[in-house]
Amino acid sequence: MDKIKRILGVVWMLLGPATLIFLVYEAWQKIKANPVHDVYLPWMIIVIICIPIAMGMVLFGYFAWLGEYSREKIE
Repeated sequence: MDKIKRILGVVWMLLGPATLIFLVYEAWQKIKANPVHDVYLPWMIIVIICIPIAMGMVLFGYFAWLGEYSREKIE
């Protein structure tokens, strides 16, 4: 089970930046398709809120990869 947690830690570390990159790409595409000022604000809010979430995913994955969530500490 600890190996699965470590593997999933790597998945979380990769999923955080990938999600953020995809979100910024989608926001850019939506803003470029409809360059009205009403489109900028919601996408800026969404991206700004999701940045700490993505950072938390990376941090959570890093600690899982280190083995911090295992029952027996790996040293």
